[in-house]
Amino acid sequence: MTASSIQDNVRSVLATALASVAGNVYNHVPEAIIPPAVVIIPDSPYLEMQLINKSSIKCTINLTISACVAYNSNPGSLDNLEKLILSILAVIPAGYEIGVVERPTVTQVGATNLLVADIRVSTIYTQTN
Repeated sequence: MTASSIQDNVRSVLATALASVAGNVYNHVPEAIIPPAVVIIPDSPYLEMQLINKSSIKCTINLTISACVAYNSNPGSLDNLEKLILSILAVIPAGYEIGVVERPTVTQVGATNLLVADIRVSTIYTQTN
Protein backbone atom coordinates (compact mmCIF):
# COMPACT_ATOMS: atom_id res chain seq x y z
CA MET A 1 0.00 0.00 0.00
CA THR A 2 1.52 3.31 -1.00
CA ALA A 3 0.91 6.60 0.77
CA SER A 4 -0.27 8.16 -2.48
CA SER A 5 -3.11 5.65 -2.79
CA ILE A 6 -4.35 6.50 0.71
CA GLN A 7 -3.94 10.19 -0.15
CA ASP A 8 -5.91 9.84 -3.39
CA ASN A 9 -8.57 7.40 -2.20
CA VAL A 10 -9.20 8.54 1.37
CA ARG A 11 -7.93 11.99 2.38
CA SER A 12 -8.59 13.68 -0.98
CA VAL A 13 -12.11 12.24 -1.14
CA LEU A 14 -12.80 13.63 2.31
CA ALA A 15 -11.21 16.99 1.44
CA THR A 16 -13.34 17.25 -1.70
CA ALA A 17 -16.51 16.62 0.31
CA LEU A 18 -15.45 19.25 2.86
CA ALA A 19 -14.72 21.86 0.16
CA SER A 20 -18.25 23.25 0.52
CA VAL A 21 -17.78 24.34 4.15
CA ALA A 22 -16.95 27.96 4.91
CA GLY A 23 -13.24 27.55 5.48
CA ASN A 24 -9.90 26.58 4.00
CA VAL A 25 -9.60 22.79 3.67
CA TYR A 26 -6.22 21.08 4.01
CA ASN A 27 -5.77 17.31 3.48
CA HIS A 28 -2.42 17.55 5.31
CA VAL A 29 -0.93 19.70 8.06
CA PRO A 30 0.01 23.00 6.40
CA GLU A 31 2.89 25.26 7.40
CA ALA A 32 0.41 28.05 8.16
CA ILE A 33 -3.31 27.79 8.85
CA ILE A 34 -5.65 30.52 7.65
CA PRO A 35 -8.84 30.38 9.76
CA PRO A 36 -11.51 29.29 9.48
CA ALA A 37 -9.91 26.04 8.49
CA VAL A 38 -10.48 22.31 8.29
CA VAL A 39 -7.37 20.12 8.56
CA ILE A 40 -7.41 16.36 7.89
CA ILE A 41 -4.69 14.49 9.75
CA PRO A 42 -3.97 10.86 10.71
CA ASP A 43 -5.39 9.76 14.05
CA SER A 44 -4.04 7.17 16.45
CA PRO A 45 -4.19 4.34 15.74
CA TYR A 46 -3.83 5.37 12.12
CA LEU A 47 -4.21 2.00 10.36
CA GLU A 48 -5.99 -1.02 11.85
CA MET A 49 -5.29 -4.06 9.70
CA GLN A 50 -8.17 -6.38 8.94
CA LEU A 51 -6.68 -8.47 6.13
CA ILE A 52 -3.24 -8.76 4.58
CA ASN A 53 -2.53 -11.30 1.85
CA LYS A 54 -0.78 -11.46 -1.53
CA SER A 55 -3.70 -9.98 -3.45
CA SER A 56 -5.10 -7.32 -1.13
CA ILE A 57 -4.80 -5.24 2.01
CA LYS A 58 -7.89 -4.19 3.93
CA CYS A 59 -7.72 -1.83 6.87
CA THR A 60 -9.60 0.76 8.86
CA ILE A 61 -8.09 4.22 8.43
CA ASN A 62 -8.64 6.56 11.37
CA LEU A 63 -8.45 10.29 10.73
CA THR A 64 -8.97 13.48 12.68
CA ILE A 65 -10.70 16.47 11.15
CA SER A 66 -9.55 19.55 13.06
CA ALA A 67 -12.05 22.40 12.85
CA CYS A 68 -10.23 25.71 13.46
CA VAL A 69 -11.52 29.25 13.89
CA ALA A 70 -9.86 32.49 14.97
CA TYR A 71 -9.89 32.90 18.75
CA ASN A 72 -10.95 36.51 19.28
CA SER A 73 -13.67 36.38 21.93
CA ASN A 74 -14.75 33.21 23.66
CA PRO A 75 -18.54 33.40 22.96
CA GLY A 76 -18.13 34.50 19.34
CA SER A 77 -15.33 32.03 18.62
CA LEU A 78 -17.23 29.15 20.19
CA ASP A 79 -20.33 29.99 18.12
CA ASN A 80 -18.20 30.13 14.94
CA LEU A 81 -16.58 26.79 15.82
CA GLU A 82 -19.92 25.11 16.49
CA LYS A 83 -21.28 26.34 13.14
CA LEU A 84 -18.16 25.02 11.38
CA ILE A 85 -18.47 21.64 13.12
CA LEU A 86 -22.12 21.29 12.11
CA SER A 87 -21.31 22.18 8.50
CA ILE A 88 -18.51 19.57 8.50
CA LEU A 89 -20.77 16.86 9.93
CA ALA A 90 -23.40 17.62 7.26
CA VAL A 91 -21.04 16.86 4.35
CA ILE A 92 -19.11 13.79 5.55
CA PRO A 93 -19.35 11.38 2.60
CA ALA A 94 -20.92 7.94 2.71
CA GLY A 95 -18.50 5.27 3.84
CA TYR A 96 -16.95 7.40 6.60
CA GLU A 97 -18.00 6.70 10.18
CA ILE A 98 -18.14 9.70 12.51
CA GLY A 99 -16.85 9.17 16.04
CA VAL A 100 -16.67 11.81 18.75
CA VAL A 101 -16.14 15.55 18.61
CA GLU A 102 -13.52 16.52 21.19
CA ARG A 103 -13.92 19.58 23.42
CA PRO A 104 -12.66 22.89 22.02
CA THR A 105 -9.19 24.04 23.01
CA VAL A 106 -7.15 27.13 22.30
CA THR A 107 -4.10 26.31 20.18
CA GLN A 108 -1.40 28.70 19.04
CA VAL A 109 -0.15 28.19 15.48
CA GLY A 110 2.64 30.63 14.76
CA ALA A 111 1.41 33.99 16.01
CA THR A 112 -2.28 33.05 15.63
CA ASN A 113 -4.52 31.78 18.41
CA LEU A 114 -7.10 29.28 17.16
CA LEU A 115 -10.07 27.64 18.82
CA VAL A 116 -9.91 24.02 17.68
CA ALA A 117 -12.10 20.93 18.05
CA ASP A 118 -11.19 17.53 16.64
CA ILE A 119 -13.73 15.30 14.91
CA ARG A 120 -12.81 11.60 14.75
CA VAL A 121 -13.70 9.75 11.53
CA SER A 122 -12.80 6.38 10.08
CA THR A 123 -13.30 4.47 6.86
CA ILE A 124 -12.48 1.06 5.43
CA TYR A 125 -9.77 1.04 2.76
CA THR A 126 -8.98 -1.89 0.45
CA GLN A 127 -6.01 -2.01 -1.89
CA THR A 128 -5.73 -4.83 -4.36
CA ASN A 129 -2.44 -5.70 -6.04
